[in-house]
Amino acid sequence: MMGDRDYRALIQSALGSIGKELQINVDSQNVQTIHLQEVVQCLRRSYFDRIDPVEIERRGFNELLSGLLRKLEYGSDPKEFDIDDIKLKGQTDMLVDDVIMLFRSAQNELENPLSNDVLYLNACLWIYDKTEGIIIYITGDKKETTFSLTRNKKMFEEVIRRVRVLNNLLKEQKAPILEPSTECSECQYYERCFVKKKNSKQVDIGEMLGIGKLGHKD
Repeated sequence: MMGDRDYRALIQSALGSIGKELQINVDSQNVQTIHLQEVVQCLRRSYFDRIDPVEIERRGFNELLSGLLRKLEYGSDPKEFDIDDIKLKGQTDMLVDDVIMLFRSAQNELENPLSNDVLYLNACLWIYDKTEGIIIYITGDKKETTFSLTRNKKMFEEVIRRVRVLNNLLKEQKAPILEPSTECSECQYYERCFVKKKNSKQVDIGEMLGIGKLGHKD
């Protein structure tokens, strides 16, 4: 707080406004169009995002990296892939010389790409009908790690399966099964999936047994 102005609140409000402008717009009522991001992340999270969403706090510009890049000259337009009567909608960050590029922020240099990023990139290769793509991870100190990928049919078939599963569950208004991961603890829907954490309280055993409280006779 500086003076009478809460600058932290102003910053968070600005990040929230930018995030809403850059985020992928999902029509929660249109269950026949499924967005790629919805099926490469936890399906349960995607279901709650549509059925009963909870706003999340945006903590920094790293979360906005992909959205900002999609707005630049090399940013691509979203495309759709037909799966029977369902449309899978995806959008890559950049498309340069027939190479699909995804940019992701990372806390540290990675030895391997994250699985959901691999699924996303591979699906983009099929949606855009390209054969090669790369994922670029950028850390806060500007270190870059790059991974290349050639499209894989089996991996795309798994994405298609998840599209059908999410579509069916949205129609039936049934929450998907749990998909526990390291991301669960930071998810805004944690308490809908797991038992609410209880605050632990240290117990004084001596006090509980009455030791130290007994009077002494002279």
